[in-house]
Amino acid sequence: MVQEEQITSGSREQKLQGACDRFYGRNKDRNDIAEELEEYYIQQGGFLRISDLAAHTTTIEDPLTITYKGYTICKCGPWTQGPFLLQALKLLEDFDLKGMKQYSADYIHLVTESIKLAMADRDLYYGDPEFVDVPLPALLSDTYSEIRRSLIDLGRGSQEARPGDPHGMKPLLEHPGVFRPSPGGTTTCVVADRWGNVVSATPSANVPKEPRDGGKAGVTYSNRLRSLNTTPGHPNCIQPGKRPRTTLTPTLVLKNGQPILAISVAGGDLQDQVTLNLLLDFIEFDLLPKNAVTAPRFATAHHEDSFDPDPDRVKTFKEAGSLTISESISVSAQKELKQRGHKLTIATSPIGAPVMLYIDQETGDNYAAGDPESHRHAAGLGNN
Repeated sequence: MVQEEQITSGSREQKLQGACDRFYGRNKDRNDIAEELEEYYIQQGGFLRISDLAAHTTTIEDPLTITYKGYTICKCGPWTQGPFLLQALKLLEDFDLKGMKQYSADYIHLVTESIKLAMADRDLYYGDPEFVDVPLPALLSDTYSEIRRSLIDLGRGSQEARPGDPHGMKPLLEHPGVFRPSPGGTTTCVVADRWGNVVSATPSANVPKEPRDGGKAGVTYSNRLRSLNTTPGHPNCIQPGKRPRTTLTPTLVLKNGQPILAISVAGGDLQDQVTLNLLLDFIEFDLLPKNAVTAPRFATAHHEDSFDPDPDRVKTFKEAGSLTISESISVSAQKELKQRGHKLTIATSPIGAPVMLYIDQETGDNYAAGDPESHRHAAGLGNN
């Protein structure tokens, strides 16, 4: 790729395009890299060919956004799990989270129940919007959030997957059919520069243990196609050219139209659950990144496994009513959560692997941190 950039004439953009074309098999004179990739795919029993590489396009899309207590939360579309974070925040916005006290049983219970409801909709409705009509305006509407919020029992943890009906504006889908059920190699990256540009990215490959050489080209392949399923009629059912509904879900937050937070988390289905922990730590409880990324966390496996393509989606449901919490959460809260029906697991290692960036809009100072227990870090470069 470096070689192609060097031998391609023209501007910087033309040189980069030349390198891209050689990789994707669109260079009429030099397609050696694409040919080596195709050879490797065939050797490993894969289905991708040069024609598939050449047909690839990277889309530029507007983010989905909601406003939560004065902050604009930006997420990728429903070809990721990102919108479920927005749905969970919509369910939470009418509750007094500060009044419940951070890490109390009431607080953990409420946030967990909101995650369960939002995840149920994720599992049933999300897919590549180029192929399916995902009812996002309804899913993110105030009306739908209000009727779904009524399903939250503050005294008892749900043991069921409960997708709603955004088409009929009903809290529960009456006939959910076959869809209703009774971590790896992900990298986190958030960057801000002195000109005010901010990037949040969550790239991932999850390269299989064997083989790992990547063939002649040395380019290993990802496992993300596993995130498509084989359930006929499902929004995330495999189709040619379709993007899998991935767990990769970076987050940007704006205040007064300008970036103030960037968050990225590794952890598959945990990613936006941990992001929700960090967002609430910051917005509701004023924790800066260094405190938020090391604060106690909690998450549930009350959802389908995003990496299991089994056509019987019931079989992919991980653990109904489950709740994993950091061991530093108080024993009294643990006891109360068990009494409310949560199947509790006490985590002695980090739940997810987050990095977080905060920009102080008054001073222009940047604050960044990664959870050291999950081997994340932060660094700054001077202007000179």
